[in-house]
Amino acid sequence: MMGIVLPACMFGLTLSIAAMLYRMFHSESSMADRVLLLDSLSFILIGIVAILSIWLNSTAFFEAILLIGIIAFTSTIALSRFIERGVVIVRDREHH
Repeated sequence: MMGIVLPACMFGLTLSIAAMLYRMFHSESSMADRVLLLDSLSFILIGIVAILSIWLNSTAFFEAILLIGIIAFTSTIALSRFIERGVVIVRDREHH
């Protein structure tokens, strides 16, 4: 049963990457849409690594899943702040 389900899930995730890339490069999407698409890409990559981990019956990929999640969260916050403010880190500090 798993010999059919895991390749089907991998194929579905591959199709979703193709759809995401099409939406990112071939349509008139805003900067916020592109940030959300990159965030979606990170979720898809986590899914692919998790399916690969199940397929190979290994727990060695859990650190990679955690690392992808941390980097995706940090990059989404940074890109959102850049879209909102124009800078990621504000250096001008007011002393009250």
